[in-house]
Amino acid sequence: MLSKNNPIQRDQLEMVALDQLVPQDHLVRKMEAALDFSFIYDLVKDVYSEVGRPSIDPVILIKLTFIQYTFGIRSMRQTIAEVETNLAYRWFLGYGFYDKVPHFSTFGKNYKRRFQDSDLFEQIFYRILKVAAEKKLISAEHVFIDSTHVKASANKHKFEKKVVRKETRAYQERLQEEINQDREEHGKKPFPPEKFNKDETKVIKESTTDPDSGYYVKDERTKQFAYSFHAASDRKGFVLGTIVTPGNTHDSVVLEPLVKQVMKNFGKPEAIAADAAYKTPAIAKFLIQNEMTPALPYTRPRTKEGFFRKHDYVYDEHYDCYLCPAGEILKYTTTNKEGYREYKSPKLICASCPFLAQCTESKDHQKVVTRHIWQEYVEEADHLRHKQKVKEIYTKRKETIERVFADAKEKHGMRWTTLRGLKKLSMQAMLTFAALNLKKMANWIWKGPVPAYKIGLGSPRFYENSLKLIKNKKGSE
Repeated sequence: MLSKNNPIQRDQLEMVALDQLVPQDHLVRKMEAALDFSFIYDLVKDVYSEVGRPSIDPVILIKLTFIQYTFGIRSMRQTIAEVETNLAYRWFLGYGFYDKVPHFSTFGKNYKRRFQDSDLFEQIFYRILKVAAEKKLISAEHVFIDSTHVKASANKHKFEKKVVRKETRAYQERLQEEINQDREEHGKKPFPPEKFNKDETKVIKESTTDPDSGYYVKDERTKQFAYSFHAASDRKGFVLGTIVTPGNTHDSVVLEPLVKQVMKNFGKPEAIAADAAYKTPAIAKFLIQNEMTPALPYTRPRTKEGFFRKHDYVYDEHYDCYLCPAGEILKYTTTNKEGYREYKSPKLICASCPFLAQCTESKDHQKVVTRHIWQEYVEEADHLRHKQKVKEIYTKRKETIERVFADAKEKHGMRWTTLRGLKKLSMQAMLTFAALNLKKMANWIWKGPVPAYKIGLGSPRFYENSLKLIKNKKGSE
């Protein structure tokens, strides 16, 4: 039977407390119980003046950002609009029904005047991790590293082409020393410093809207200005560290500083798991020399179809040479400035070889095989890849760091950004991952309100509640 609710209750007056209208298991209650936000006062006291008109409470400013990033609200303007009508958000901020909510520009002004050049957001990020560690929630013996692209707030058609100097790799000095040492061991002259220090340039597209972003090309359809959010997580999915770079920065460049960031705050991990983009000689060497097990995947050969693959050429470590499928020796000739030894086949013999068409397309019929001076570390990583424990560690990537990025993009607004500049994007990364960590910790440690029937007569909880009632009664009288 069709029924209609005729009485309109919109003008009904009720005497009710705000606390009664917020569900007992709402996420904001869990976050408030998990973290005491009063530590923020000590972090910001040096950037506030003792004179002038009273400021907006800094805890409220930070809580506003946590509302935005925890619930995936697209902007601070929209966050303020939500707070005006959402009772749970008002409860979280400590506002009543009629308290005036700050203007949406308030946080931006405070960021520019007070927080921009501080490490406030980094300290908040690590404070949450510290609380999680104290509650035995962090498990950093296995660390999972990856990156994801975040679309910049910039038109991909508005750019200038610029010639810039190629970035210097963090391990460049170590590599140069070992290249010259390797050349001397093979009877070659070491490269002079100017050979290495010669300025190498490249042409890049620089956005006129957001110059800090980088032009990122994934395929024919995915070409855009973006930022790369690099992150490391533990095996429980807590983000332990993050670094933001332009979108055209290769993943492998960031692994070493990111691992060092984790080591500084949580100690040295037993194993590092990462995808194929991180499988480089420099990374394998760094991890193995620092006694961390690399959990890296199998990489497919990049040889053209119909040609011999690199593993078809067998390396003889004793004689430092390669043997081709036809049994000929490829001898060492030189070590180039990129750190690769070059092994070349005899031209005259190769010219009449029946396997020439499967070996090389070189006009002078000479096959060249290269081997990095740190290649043995990559081979050791490949050997470790077959161990059951390392396999299990690597398979956890999809449940940890990949899940972190999936949740951040789907639920926390990290698929694209409205901010511009590397500093602001670093703030967004810190706050997004801090919100993810706080949300996880809050859900895990939440015990919920205790039902009345579970509070027995004579229990400590019973007397505690009785004392509260007596105090409240005296206060009202």
